[in-house]
Amino acid sequence: MLLNDKVILVTGAGGGLGGIAALALAKQGGHIILLDKSIPKLEKIYDAIVARGLNEPILYPFDLAGASEVQYEELATTIANKYGALQGLLHSAVEFSSFSPIATHRTKEWGDSLNVNLTAAFLLTRVLLPVLEKSNHASIVFTSDSTAQKMNAYAGAYGVSKVALEALAQILAKELESSGKIRVNTLIPGVIDSPLRQKSYPAENKTKLPRMDSLNEIYTYLFSDKSIGVTAQILNAQTYS
Repeated sequence: MLLNDKVILVTGAGGGLGGIAALALAKQGGHIILLDKSIPKLEKIYDAIVARGLNEPILYPFDLAGASEVQYEELATTIANKYGALQGLLHSAVEFSSFSPIATHRTKEWGDSLNVNLTAAFLLTRVLLPVLEKSNHASIVFTSDSTAQKMNAYAGAYGVSKVALEALAQILAKELESSGKIRVNTLIPGVIDSPLRQKSYPAENKTKLPRMDSLNEIYTYLFSDKSIGVTAQILNAQTYS
C-alpha cells in the first residue's frame, strides 16, 4: 500500500485513462476524489472501487470547460475543508474531436479542446496549489501525448493544447522546485488501447496494443514517495521500468 493516507484528485475519472488511474491509485490505499462531468461514468468507477473494498472515493461532478473561476475556487475550498491538504493531482481529462487542418478547424472545437486540455488544467492547478502546499510532499501529473513534440500536421487544437501543456508543466516545475514540496511531471501514456485511441484511429487493429491497466505501475510511482525529488520530467510509459 504505497499510497496510504494520500488524497489524490483525478480529472476525467469517469472513463478511459482517468478511470484506470483512479482504480490503480485506490488499490494502493489512496483516498481518491473522482472528478468528471458525467455522473453515470463517475458512479461506474465509484462502484468499481467500492466493490473491491477499497477506500470509499468522493464523487465530484464538475464541468471543466464550463465552470467559472468561482466554481474552481469552491472546489478547492471544499477539498481543503474536508481533507486539510492534498497530496496528488492527476490531470487526465481530455477533449478531442478529430484531426483537422487549421484552415478548416471549427472555432467551437478549437475552444473546447483548449478549454479542457489546457485552460482547465491551469485553473485547477492554480486554485489547488495552496492545498497541495499544505502537504510535506505532493505530486502534480499532467497527461500529454507522444505526438506533442512532433507537432504533426492536422493535430489541430488537440496538438496545440498538448504542446502548451508540456510547457506549462515545465514552467510550473521550475517555479516550485526550490521549495522541494511539490513535484510536477508529465506522463506520456504512449500508444495504448484507450477510448481516445479508438476515437482518433478507428480503423486501427487494437488487439496488439497494451491495455490501459499496463499504466498502473507508473501511476503508482508518480504519486508515491518513490518519486520524491523527481520533477520537471516527461516520462514515457512505454519505456518506463
